[in-house]
Amino acid sequence: MTENGNVATREKVAERLLSGSVKRSYEPAVDIDWDAPLDENKLFLPEQVISLYGTPLWERMSHAQRRELSRQELANVLSAGIWFENVLNRMLLRELLAEDPTGRHAHYALTEMGDECRHMVMFGRLIDRIGVRPYRLRGLGLLGVTALPAAIRRSFVWVAALIGEEIFDALQRRMVDAPELEPLVSRMMRIHVTEEARHIRFAREALARTAPLMSRWEREYTGNLMGIGAPLFAALFTNRHMYARAGLDGKEAKNQALNNPHFAEARRYGFADLGNFLESVGMMRPAARYMWKRWGFIA
Repeated sequence: MTENGNVATREKVAERLLSGSVKRSYEPAVDIDWDAPLDENKLFLPEQVISLYGTPLWERMSHAQRRELSRQELANVLSAGIWFENVLNRMLLRELLAEDPTGRHAHYALTEMGDECRHMVMFGRLIDRIGVRPYRLRGLGLLGVTALPAAIRRSFVWVAALIGEEIFDALQRRMVDAPELEPLVSRMMRIHVTEEARHIRFAREALARTAPLMSRWEREYTGNLMGIGAPLFAALFTNRHMYARAGLDGKEAKNQALNNPHFAEARRYGFADLGNFLESVGMMRPAARYMWKRWGFIA
């Protein structure tokens, strides 16, 4: 495809996404009933996606303990979601410096950033509503997330966006209608899934257009380095601090979670569609494939 054809294609995609944003966007401040009472019999995550589900630790836990673990795991994921949306917005803002500010591609990028800002508010309000302290970045973690946007350039922006969005999105789609899920959490997930579908389409279309134009060096660099996401996500999903807050031995709980076949299945499910897409556009290179498999995201 020629450069002009590439630009025309991305403008058409952006126009469709802008139209979808007009028709189906949400304002969490008014579209979620934050005063609705919480159901003490419901969990904050479905059992099947809780990291300790099916382990010896899980079998010894009461319903109240399982509910508390689900509360802490949800708060941990929402906190990480806020960090990621922050990084994504900073990457998109930087990319806009080189874009035509009158183009629909630029306008959709700005629209997406607006969505992400509302999502950060929504995640923060939900953490507060369920009565949990947010998980804060400190030390090297804070330094890494602060520096990350400066290190991610060109096609890596879209790969990073997809890794950050699609794994959570796939799991949310699986759990949004679970009968044991707290209704307030279900409503939040439904809003997030609806708007993330456009964000994922935007990033996928961008990567599919740019992948054939990459130099061999860029393809190998991006396609191998993205494997670093595997240990980062595995560490995020098994944050020992959330186990400690739930009254468990953090080290033992983390060990059981990482060796839990039920949790491994959830990781594979979350990565499956993304992995297939990255393979289809030639962006899953050997080192990355090894890392995603090593940490249980690929069978």
